[in-house]
Amino acid sequence: MKGKRQFEIVESRQMDHLRVFHEVARALTSSLELEEILQAIMEKMAQFFGPERWSMLMVDEHEGDLYYAIAVGENAESLKGLRVPMGEGVAGWVAKTGNPLVVPDVSLDQHWSAFAKRFPELHIQSIACVPVRSLNRTLGVIQLMNSKLDLMSEYSISFLRILCDYAAIAIQNARSMTLIQELTITDDCTGLFNARHLYSLLDEQVQSRDEFTLLFLDLDHFKSVNDTHGHLVGSRLLAEVGGLMKRSLGPEIQAFRYGGDEFVALMPRVGKARGMEIAMQLRDDLRRARFLEGAGLALQISGSFGMATYPEDGDTVAGILRAADTMMYEAKNETRDNVAVAGHGLMLELDRTDGAYRVGRKA
Repeated sequence: MKGKRQFEIVESRQMDHLRVFHEVARALTSSLELEEILQAIMEKMAQFFGPERWSMLMVDEHEGDLYYAIAVGENAESLKGLRVPMGEGVAGWVAKTGNPLVVPDVSLDQHWSAFAKRFPELHIQSIACVPVRSLNRTLGVIQLMNSKLDLMSEYSISFLRILCDYAAIAIQNARSMTLIQELTITDDCTGLFNARHLYSLLDEQVQSRDEFTLLFLDLDHFKSVNDTHGHLVGSRLLAEVGGLMKRSLGPEIQAFRYGGDEFVALMPRVGKARGMEIAMQLRDDLRRARFLEGAGLALQISGSFGMATYPEDGDTVAGILRAADTMMYEAKNETRDNVAVAGHGLMLELDRTDGAYRVGRKA
């Protein structure tokens, strides 16, 4: 009778495992949102093992450390933004070695007992920390503090590892999807966003009805670069111009390669006056730069800029594009190396007698 009861308990526990596996698998196939899937996995894990605190840390390969992607329990808020150096602490040790760490009672483990004493505010009694790995790389770690580890059989630990495998699948799927999305909106040559993404963002901007400014740029005499140095040099020049635009415009302004040697800058919540300052700064940065110095060329180039502001110069996507494009061609046809602004005209007036530019607005 006793054996039958134990069998029923084990069978019930295995059914719980199967139910959790099914729910996690369903989450994996119903969404590609990484945070949503990881939250589902971690919640199931927490329900099963009942930790006081649990967290998931992701490996930042560029910085060589870990950051808290999810944290629940006491002091969870204080963990946001906290970085853990690789090899340090529980999570850092597991991430660096790729080995799981299960310590049912830290007071019985000399190393982790000393660690717990150094950080009494953590109130560590037991530790379960398992790496999330894929293709022999550690993507992150799942950390459970003060779980019911005395109840964790080998079967339960295997269950924990399988859940980590699910988490690895979720991370890889989300990263693959992110890469695919980036490829569909990114220009291969310059690394800037492409025209398709520009149209999409312009739709969103117009629907929000927030003011924004659009700046078109056409490189002056770019054809002569291709004719003189070849198309490979021309492509490298476009890439360096893209890099200069990113640096000059900063992270709040998105830059696009519109096609050929035409570029666009989208300035959310930027009005005409501020837009003209940004446009002039970019024009000055472009004409001061020397390109392809690594190839021994030190090329100089200028651009023709056209600027328009929503909604005063166009209250539709087609309207604002047409207004900025028209201004760009005005600058190109009149003087080149200039900025033309809808409603204002050329920003730099050309003195026809000596060909010198005079700073000022041409009506």
